[in-house]
Amino acid sequence: MLASRVVSSVVQRQVKYVKPVPQESAKGIVAEVYDQVAGEMRLVVPPVLLHSPSPPATAAYWMLMREPLTTGGVVDRSAKEAVASAVSVANICPYCLDMHSTNMYGLAGPDDAEAIATDRLDDVRDERLRRLAGWAREAHLLDAPMPSGAVFTEAERPELVGVMVAFHYLTRMVNVFLASFLLPPRLSPAARRRAKQGISHLLSPTLRGAFPPGRSLSLLPPAALPVDAGWAAGNHVVAEAVSRAYAALEAAGERALSPEVRALVHTRLADWRGEETGLSRQWCEDLVAGLPAAERAAARLALLTALASHQVDESVVEDFRRHDPDDRRLVEAAAWASYTVARRIGARYVPAQSGPAGG
Repeated sequence: MLASRVVSSVVQRQVKYVKPVPQESAKGIVAEVYDQVAGEMRLVVPPVLLHSPSPPATAAYWMLMREPLTTGGVVDRSAKEAVASAVSVANICPYCLDMHSTNMYGLAGPDDAEAIATDRLDDVRDERLRRLAGWAREAHLLDAPMPSGAVFTEAERPELVGVMVAFHYLTRMVNVFLASFLLPPRLSPAARRRAKQGISHLLSPTLRGAFPPGRSLSLLPPAALPVDAGWAAGNHVVAEAVSRAYAALEAAGERALSPEVRALVHTRLADWRGEETGLSRQWCEDLVAGLPAAERAAARLALLTALASHQVDESVVEDFRRHDPDDRRLVEAAAWASYTVARRIGARYVPAQSGPAGG
């Protein structure tokens, strides 16, 4: 019990800017999510904790992550972890990359895990993992070729696109609210590999077991599957998770951000082709310049979270909090921005027969 409390305390300290709900005092939806996560992952992990000031966002995150990634389906876990790692590379999220490349150690081997983690995809020996990681690494680029049947089948589409969408959401939230690295950055390459091998061994039971699908669905009410999430339609459970999570995150944005700020984000995303924004944040300052102070702070947070989440720093968060100190609205503003861009990326992968992607 004491060891559990110590670990829980260390994990909570990884969360920045908001105060996570302690496990012992969690209630309602947050308590239900904590129970599910602890039962399946042995620990209430930091990505769950960072969402906890907003119960609907906590449930939405868990549904988006759990149902495509950790439950039994037609896609093996090593393939899903390769997708998760490649998206983490694309979004410059060292924390997620450490975690999911570590997961790959026991599933696909250290060499392929490190090849994906260091963006050396030509060195990935497993041909299928190489194809999947190559697709996921560029899935957000509008000019990237669409995947062929050699990358994934129609039966595999809901799970693999689901993982890709979930990690385009999660990496943005992690970049904003968690410490930059899961493992100490000063570890030598040899020490890093040893640490990953040890952690992977400890996590092996949670990675190799497939959990029953659909357990998270009761956390949020039913919602219609949007047309632009038609990629999920081939898997009932993934479709239900996506539809309910999307509805919850859309409502979160309506609570946390004004219509004008949300419209500004949508307008910027309409012109975005997946390109990096560069080191300067001037593009963002130009877009928000004409807004009143409170909306300028909110729009800056939302735009940077969506398009350059690794550039969200204390000054951006503090400016938002100066006008709105509520933890819930801070989480929900970032969650809406993260979800909105992840949803837009996922819309590319609606099967042609499902019709054009739309809202």
